[in-house]
Amino acid sequence: MATSASTDFELDVAEYIEEAYERCGLMIRTGHDLKTAKRSLNLLFADWANRGLNRWTMTQETLNLAKGVSEYPLGTLSLVVASSSGFSVGETVTGGTSGATATITALPAASADFAANTLVITVPVGTFTASETVTGGTSAASSSVSVVPDFQDVQSSIDLLSAVIRQDAGTSTQNDVSVTRVSRNEFLNIPSKLDQSRPTQYYVDRQITPTINVWQTPDSNDYVLVYDRMRRIYDADAFTDTLDIPFRFYPCLAAGLAYYLSIKMSPQLTPMLKGMYEEEFKRAADEDRDRSSLNITPSSSYYTTI
Repeated sequence: MATSASTDFELDVAEYIEEAYERCGLMIRTGHDLKTAKRSLNLLFADWANRGLNRWTMTQETLNLAKGVSEYPLGTLSLVVASSSGFSVGETVTGGTSGATATITALPAASADFAANTLVITVPVGTFTASETVTGGTSAASSSVSVVPDFQDVQSSIDLLSAVIRQDAGTSTQNDVSVTRVSRNEFLNIPSKLDQSRPTQYYVDRQITPTINVWQTPDSNDYVLVYDRMRRIYDADAFTDTLDIPFRFYPCLAAGLAYYLSIKMSPQLTPMLKGMYEEEFKRAADEDRDRSSLNITPSSSYYTTI
């Protein structure tokens, strides 16, 4: 017998919901049934974020560091203006109407990832408004706001996993140096937070809009922070959408959604469906791991010469 030779089996949101209702011994009868199931599906994704590392949501990002600036958004944050000409990295821009302020950390010429007239900025203090004039505190350059900052990318960040400081990026002398993560308390107790040099430590402030705080404060504009970020799983929006999960997690997702729906509609099945969900999740999570060699070296400090 011939096999299909295909590997493109994939369920959309509506099919996951149908599968989950069937596991509960129910059928979808109303629009409310679909609505409540989609809500449960998105809550399930939040539960997965709390359970640990979902490797397919890891992305490697780069962040241009600016001299004298120690706090940066965990993700991409930008302000699009009519003209970026005249503005300089490290200066503070102020909205003429809103009074909002932010520091420029990169200009379009320094980052090929951003379109023309895009100012890469720190998290603003206040809220910029469209069409207002922003003025640079050092250069005195001014321009009108075309597109206000969109916080979605930054607020989708769950955590920062590891990071290095890159110098001479893109050249034959490119060099990556590891930086150490410290706790809130350790960062708070650094006595000389304004010291400027190559950053050696960082602290992640996991607010609704998370930020990265580096120490020492950069002493030039030549450092790039390269980091691995874990982001949120993309939402289930339209019922025809496919979902942001690898095929290994298909059974886990169906089992989890059935368990969530059973709490509301078939509580007599909840213990059984919860057990199935936990088993499926453990199996999938155990498979979704980094495979690398393990080297064990005995410590000579425990040996004495007689």
